[in-house]
Amino acid sequence: MSTSPTIISISSTSRLSSSTSTSTTTIAGWIITGSMNVARYTHTASILGNGKVLVTGGYNDMTSLKSAELYDPTTGSWITTRNMSSARQDHTASILGNGEVLVTGGYNGNNALNSTELYDPTTGSWATTRNMSSARYTHTASVLGNGKVFVTGGYNGIISLKSAELYDPTTGSWTTTGNMNSARQDHTASILGNGKVLVTGGYNDITSLNSAELYDPTTGSWTITGNMSGVRYIHTASILGNGKVLVTGGADDDGFLSSAELYDPTTGSWTTTGIMSVARYTHTASILGNEEVLVTGGYNGNNALNSAELY
Repeated sequence: MSTSPTIISISSTSRLSSSTSTSTTTIAGWIITGSMNVARYTHTASILGNGKVLVTGGYNDMTSLKSAELYDPTTGSWITTRNMSSARQDHTASILGNGEVLVTGGYNGNNALNSTELYDPTTGSWATTRNMSSARYTHTASVLGNGKVFVTGGYNGIISLKSAELYDPTTGSWTTTGNMNSARQDHTASILGNGKVLVTGGYNDITSLNSAELYDPTTGSWTITGNMSGVRYIHTASILGNGKVLVTGGADDDGFLSSAELYDPTTGSWTTTGIMSVARYTHTASILGNEEVLVTGGYNGNNALNSAELY
């Protein structure tokens, strides 16, 4: 069992833990809540329709994991749920329109995976669904306006990928769609207000990327848009209330980044914005109810970070 507490960020508009829970302790704007049953990283976390949080897979410094568990915000406690059919890390998890969770790909400690599976919150059970056309991890998965899940890029254990594919929940099938212009892993994918998907940065086996491109779901095609001001991978991308995309941190070929920049979909251009107080990658960025962006944790090349800051 993990001995490290789980840290849940809070804002004035969103609290995951209950003030009546006996397992929470408040520290300077953060709530320490119940520990997971298993220590893990490179896992996924998904907020279910019932408000619980499903955590799947990851790595525990010894092996890839197939375990899954549920966090109950009303009690601040965790319970195990049924294991996935496959151990996986660096995978994705997407909430479908019917409330089920689609888990795709990942790495099992030996191989990249093309397998996918569905979690049913009403039964706590997993069911395998059809395989992707390509094994991949460190990819992205985005739920489009039509309910399909759009998967891009990643790494297959040999090379970075430029391929993309679509999962149709109504048929349980995958179909390939247009390839990206550049192969990339550890990139981001953001659904814009016009329905297009903005993919930014990443790594292509040789170098970090500053390129960005747009996917049009109506045509299945990609177009190149303006380059970011700097190369970056393992960064974050957040859609702001004004429709712009805020990209923060990450790493380049020389080190770790504190820089941030904004993409304007109306012009297809990027502008730099204020830098973060510390360089960080493998961090998270969350849009709060007041439209501020909360950036938390990550790694700075020397230490894991517990710091957080607001944009």
